[in-house]
Amino acid sequence: QMADPFLYDTGERSHYGCLGHEVQIEYLKAYVCRPSFSTDKAVIVVHDVFGWRFSDIRYIVDLIAGHGYITICPDFFKGTKPWTSTDHWADFPDWMKNHDPTKVDKEADVVLKYLKEQCGAQKIGVVGFSWGGMAVHHLMLKNPQLTAGVSLYGIIRDSEERYRLLNPTFFIFGEKDHTISLDQIFLLEDKLKQYCKVPYKIKVYPGQVHGFAQLKPEDMKPDDKPYIEEARRDMIDWIKMFV
Repeated sequence: QMADPFLYDTGERSHYGCLGHEVQIEYLKAYVCRPSFSTDKAVIVVHDVFGWRFSDIRYIVDLIAGHGYITICPDFFKGTKPWTSTDHWADFPDWMKNHDPTKVDKEADVVLKYLKEQCGAQKIGVVGFSWGGMAVHHLMLKNPQLTAGVSLYGIIRDSEERYRLLNPTFFIFGEKDHTISLDQIFLLEDKLKQYCKVPYKIKVYPGQVHGFAQLKPEDMKPDDKPYIEEARRDMIDWIKMFV
């Protein structure tokens, strides 16, 4: 029996009424939430394995929009089935082969074009969770149009070329995340010191497991709440500093 790599139960989620709406951009569906005033700043949110319709991710999109950004979460799975909490973990490696978080460049370009041409965005950041955190790490190495990134508990592990970030990137981790060991975090820090030419930050939140930062308030355990809120504030502060 493989341990559930996410350690958070998606079954008992409270209902969430979204503030945004769905749009079609070329071949992609996306969820968009705009702030109450007009702005030329935008943030792309990259969902985790549970996909762009997962209520926790929509909650995060709405949260970021509330801070003054046109915020969009495209379906990076392009209409294919996301992972669900009833799927078997033994099948996960095969599922991942067909959902590679480093193959998101085309979708990112489609969304960047939409944000610039249809929404008037001039500065665009990217935030991603788990699967999406890996996608953010990849995009911050490849796409200079993204002015800042926040990768939450997702890093590319198997490439020596993963440290030359193009723009400021913040890596958020939970101390008790059994998908990313502290050794990997120390290695990342060590190599970024050597190779990275732009501002970066790495922060580990005490006692937190994989997936901790996107929980909705009513789903948080009291002991975790301060760390979840701190991680979100830190995420927003990074975006505000650079986007």
